[in-house]
Amino acid sequence: MAGDKMWKKAVNLLTFREIKKREGFILYGVDDRTENKKEATETATDQRKRIHKKKPEKSHSNSNKKPNGINKESKNDQDITVNKNTTGNKEENNGLKNLLVDRDLAVNKANLEKIYSLPKNKDIVIREFMIFSDSSTKAFVLFIDGICDRKTINENVLKPLMLLTGRSKEVHNANIIEYIKERIIYGNQVDIHNTYEDVIEKVNYGGTAVFVDKCSACLVVETKGWDRRPIGRPETEQVIRGPHEAFNETLRSNTALLRKAIRNENMITEMFKIGVRNRTDIAVMYLEGLVNPSLVEEVKRRINSIDTDYVGESGILEQFIEDHPFMAVPQVLVTERPDRAASFILDGKVVIIIDGSPNALIVPTTFFALMHTPEDYYLRAPYANFVRLLRVTAIFIAIMTPGLYVAVTTFHQEMIPTDLILAISAARETVPFPTIVEVFMMEFAFEMIREAGVRVPGVIGNTIGIVGALILGQAAVSAGIVSPILIIVVAVTGLASFAIPNYSISFAFRGVRFIFTALAATFGFFGITAGLYILLTMMTSMKSFGVPLLSPIGPRTKAGPDIVLRGPLWSMEERPDFLDTLDRKRQPKISRGWVKPLMGKFAESGDKPEQDS
Repeated sequence: MAGDKMWKKAVNLLTFREIKKREGFILYGVDDRTENKKEATETATDQRKRIHKKKPEKSHSNSNKKPNGINKESKNDQDITVNKNTTGNKEENNGLKNLLVDRDLAVNKANLEKIYSLPKNKDIVIREFMIFSDSSTKAFVLFIDGICDRKTINENVLKPLMLLTGRSKEVHNANIIEYIKERIIYGNQVDIHNTYEDVIEKVNYGGTAVFVDKCSACLVVETKGWDRRPIGRPETEQVIRGPHEAFNETLRSNTALLRKAIRNENMITEMFKIGVRNRTDIAVMYLEGLVNPSLVEEVKRRINSIDTDYVGESGILEQFIEDHPFMAVPQVLVTERPDRAASFILDGKVVIIIDGSPNALIVPTTFFALMHTPEDYYLRAPYANFVRLLRVTAIFIAIMTPGLYVAVTTFHQEMIPTDLILAISAARETVPFPTIVEVFMMEFAFEMIREAGVRVPGVIGNTIGIVGALILGQAAVSAGIVSPILIIVVAVTGLASFAIPNYSISFAFRGVRFIFTALAATFGFFGITAGLYILLTMMTSMKSFGVPLLSPIGPRTKAGPDIVLRGPLWSMEERPDFLDTLDRKRQPKISRGWVKPLMGKFAESGDKPEQDS
């Protein structure tokens, strides 16, 4: 019984069992598409209308709501109170949602002072003033200093209200807010709200709220103006040939970069908010009429289902939406390059951008997409294929080189030439540790040097990475702790790991290397073979938003000439089959128009010219 339990635990740890009805986007094969001809003949316009047809929402009447102050002394059940010290986030949000803007300006000011803990909170500004030249109508504006543009507030909000307003006889009290919005305020984004929840949300994101006496609504003007980092160069995805623009931490700048790259009216940007205590903006971008609607719905379903206090970076969001959180290989592609994100959108994928993060998430992804770089498509096919072959070789070197060294020196000495095994034995004659201990010591030392080089400030970090490794390796060899050939093995392994293009998957391979080394020390080549089998089995069972991670190889689907090696760009006629896009054709069979006259000329002579396919 104990053996059965241990076996079940080992199986559950090494394999993944998919939960039924968990994913909304399922891989469609070629056979499925031919069987469902009726659905396949549905036009892209009809599918867009069907998918984006909104369900009727339940109406929430505000007739029972009353404008109440905060912390009223009355204990009536209808009184709405907001407790600043409550531990229930939903209760706090419901309190603001049910609290309406009062007609009494003093009540509104008292409510805001309580909500923002004034005067203790020093960056919240309330500016009181008078409007209408022939009356004493009071008003005040509320904004947060530091995230608003003072010039915009002075010129477009305060100056028109204090100097350019007309006479109070022109409008009734009920229409003052509409009159100010339509004739006074210069802002290009002006909204009217009557609940504190909407007002506070806008103010917290750089808006300016205008409260007017005897008005039960509030005017919110767009006045964002915080400091931002300019568009810079990519740091982790550098290329020699290609655009040198990268995302920054401002959401609208990032969406604008994608809009600049994809000039299409069908480009959709849907906005969501995540977080209970911090409402973070998230943009989901895709090309309508091309992307699979089921994929879009699945992405939105996962984002809307997140219930947490704070999601401030793309790495946090990635962990909330990925299929297999405990697997080493990532299931979401992360990029800081707008050109790469745009290319994936045009392939039929979905891009997720979070405010405050300079990285975009692309779903779904495959293992082969993680191994590609943007420069692979900017170079000619022979050059790109040569680089890809180097990259594939580097992956195997990074994973298996220490394990092969341990297996050969421990179990399989007969597999290497006699002169070489004698040289290795002579070099290890003074080493007091077994091979596996020696390898683990140097591997851990290399990883610590790498991590120290990242955490230490720039100039010093480069010095530690180079000088530290040289000094440590030379000292270890001189002291007889490790053999010289092991230094070569560790150095080659480290260089190969740096050739892996994706930062997340390089982490996975760094961890897998230690597992392969331990298996080699225990079972030799059999352990390495078993480790490869388990690794491939786990990767085969993984999915990214319903798409198998090893597509289009496992399972086998129709694929273009862009898996490990790629063909010429004019030969990539169709988009990947596993995405099941509404439009499969990327370009016609003969995309190089200048070839067509030559084809006709050669057809008359009977020769066969080179074609695109």
